[in-house]
Amino acid sequence: MSLAVVTAARGWIGTPYLHQASRKGAGADCLGLVRGVWREVWGCEPERVPPYTADWSEPQGDEVLWRAAERHLRRVARDDQRPGDVLLFRMRAGGVAKHLGIAAQVGATPTFIHAYSGHAVVESPLSAPWARRIVARFRFQQEV
Repeated sequence: MSLAVVTAARGWIGTPYLHQASRKGAGADCLGLVRGVWREVWGCEPERVPPYTADWSEPQGDEVLWRAAERHLRRVARDDQRPGDVLLFRMRAGGVAKHLGIAAQVGATPTFIHAYSGHAVVESPLSAPWARRIVARFRFQQEV
């Protein structure tokens, strides 16, 4: 378990949702949360993030977020589940993967921490409807 990753992510809970933002307490979207955790645990981000639309190039069918995750994170088997993993979600069948969360757990219950549009950074149960949407699981490549 990457306790440092989960602890850092939980520190963002309550941060308002704000598209393209990555500032604890001020605003973050799902990518901004992952970027903020990266900075807290390892330091500088690996690349400058260009502006992006909220639809993540869905009309073009371009898996922009997935490719970025593969550049900077290590993909692991979906059944190799650990707290601290970065989860990539496809929000609807046929759509691009455009939501991220960080796996956690409360007791024996799997949860995930994510910036949820219209809400804030929250920790949600990894219920069956959410689990079905996971299309890839990644791990930060650095050891903590």
